[in-house]
Amino acid sequence: MVTIDGRPVKLQIWDTAGQESFRSITRSYYRGAAGALLVYDITRRETFNHLASWLEDARQHANPNMTIMLIGNKCDLSHRRAVSKEEGEQFAKENGLLFLEASARTAQNVEEAFVKTAAKILQNIQEGVFDASNESSGIKIGYGRAQGPSGARDGAVAQSGGCCG
Repeated sequence: MVTIDGRPVKLQIWDTAGQESFRSITRSYYRGAAGALLVYDITRRETFNHLASWLEDARQHANPNMTIMLIGNKCDLSHRRAVSKEEGEQFAKENGLLFLEASARTAQNVEEAFVKTAAKILQNIQEGVFDASNESSGIKIGYGRAQGPSGARDGAVAQSGGCCG
């Protein structure tokens, strides 16, 4: 659960770990996903070099309006950096992606990655980019009393698929 503009938003998240051996399974996660986090390791150039392939896969198998956040992980290891922040920003800009650098180890920008992605999905819902009445959009709007053990109240429920590079 995250809060966007005072509204609770429940994210359903899958972590595909980005392993090539699971690529065919990963494709099924894209169906019905409203968002994806595409992650590369700033200390390993080859993970950045594979981004175009993973992005093409996501775009081929997902809703064309899916929000994608590009994340350069391990920013706590900047002394071992192999990919500059500017390169990540440029790739994101060229491909219409959101961008952040984060650290899974220190949690720097981790919550922000989910919140910013969810906020963009919510903005898309409000602008009519997604048809929330169609379940294939990956979005369910919840109203009324608390729904389930999480205690979520009125708000959008956005399914968000993860993908690592």
